[in-house]
Amino acid sequence: MSYQPIAYGVLVNTTKYCIITPVRDEEEFIGKTFESVAAQTVVPCQWIIVDDGSSDRTPQIIDDYARRYPWITALHRKNTGVRSTGGGIGGFLSGLEQLRTSDWQFLVNLDGDLSFAPDYFQRCFEHFKASPNLGIAGGMIYNKIGDRLIPEKVADFHVRGATKVYRRECWDNLGGMWNGLGWDTIDEVKANIRGWETRSLPDLPLIHYRATG
Repeated sequence: MSYQPIAYGVLVNTTKYCIITPVRDEEEFIGKTFESVAAQTVVPCQWIIVDDGSSDRTPQIIDDYARRYPWITALHRKNTGVRSTGGGIGGFLSGLEQLRTSDWQFLVNLDGDLSFAPDYFQRCFEHFKASPNLGIAGGMIYNKIGDRLIPEKVADFHVRGATKVYRRECWDNLGGMWNGLGWDTIDEVKANIRGWETRSLPDLPLIHYRATG
């Protein structure tokens, strides 16, 4: 992880990371996630957005943003008539096949109904830099219910599937993902067994606009 100076003394984070976002019928909220990622102090090398057979305007919205940003890849899957089980892990695995960046340092599984601060990923990577044994991490989810933001409490070791950041070495060590329910706990158990730390980061909030599940 390195920083390079540019004009006016601003530092640019040169961390290489890729995002995969499985979505289905997210036209109401996906714009918030697009704008949050586009505003990041360090943008991804590639952002693969996998439409899992949406029946609303989600596919068109994805294509519109892909035309605006060269680092966005739109992938459209056939509509099976149901939301995929396992929290969209099937869509995530399909997105993996579209990765063009071979030397990425971090891989992110990100839901399409979130918003977060412009320095969210930069601060995530600072946590990884400070803890070389940290293999999987992610921010704290706050569910927006009316005008209230309700924190989604999880065990300290657990990172919500909506915002998982994998260090490359840990990802390679996992040897693949479980394609089914419970994947976002199985990966942590495997990582812990292999000596990696997994941790939720309460100082990094994300607003979740759609109820879990």
